[in-house]
Amino acid sequence: MTKLSLGFSPCPNDTFIFDAMLHGRVDTEGLEFEVFMEDVEALNRRAFAGGIAVTKLSYHAFAYLTDRYVLLDAGSALGNNCGPLLVARSPMDAAAIASARIAIPGKMTTANFLLSLAYPDALDKTETLFSDIEDAVLDGRVDAGLIIHENRFTYAQKGLVKLIDLGEYWETTTGLPIPLGGIVASRELPVEIRHKVNRVMRRSVEYAFAHPDEVMPFVRLHAQAMDDAVMKAHIDLYVSDYTADLGEKGRSAVAQMFRIAREKNVIPAYAENIFIN
Repeated sequence: MTKLSLGFSPCPNDTFIFDAMLHGRVDTEGLEFEVFMEDVEALNRRAFAGGIAVTKLSYHAFAYLTDRYVLLDAGSALGNNCGPLLVARSPMDAAAIASARIAIPGKMTTANFLLSLAYPDALDKTETLFSDIEDAVLDGRVDAGLIIHENRFTYAQKGLVKLIDLGEYWETTTGLPIPLGGIVASRELPVEIRHKVNRVMRRSVEYAFAHPDEVMPFVRLHAQAMDDAVMKAHIDLYVSDYTADLGEKGRSAVAQMFRIAREKNVIPAYAENIFIN
């Protein structure tokens, strides 16, 4: 048996795809996992600190860590019409957004990366736990909030308005699906172990697709105060064919994101080979 540290978030899209490999539903090829379940920005920080073998990362954070990790082909949240939203109490024009106080779910999130591409002059940002952003906007502590995950489905009923869908912005600009987060493996792991993790991850995703009712109890366990309709909408939005395998188009989307970010000096120089091979 080989035991690996494994980080992922309690969000429905992650618990949905990891259930099978953690609960004996698929062949793990002798791998066991020590789980660290935290929000993505906490996982980003853990990866920067070092010591976690396999983890979910925002693509923004991964851009800074390509010397330490490679991207698996399985496990990514990447798709269409699934990007972060910038919301406020009332409509705002581009000039107002540029000078607004904005709550973001973390400096190293892909959401903040996309906001930086769309509104490079919007610099007054406050890092806020993603689940607290709507309330920060409603309470007037900030002028606007960058929301992710299940908050996409709740902001309107709370009286907030959408200023921009940053996923739509990315797709219109590039014609490619939006990379949000991926599963990475440490370069310190032997190559054969990295490939084993990738196979197990894909198996786990495919099992979840084929047997959704079996994995939903694990999803519900960690999706507190979320009804089934919201959980399923969340999964449908963030778990796609790209989650089983990035394929050529998925890899192209990630590579394009890194190229654009580097050209705009949003990220530093990165490793030439970022994908598992």
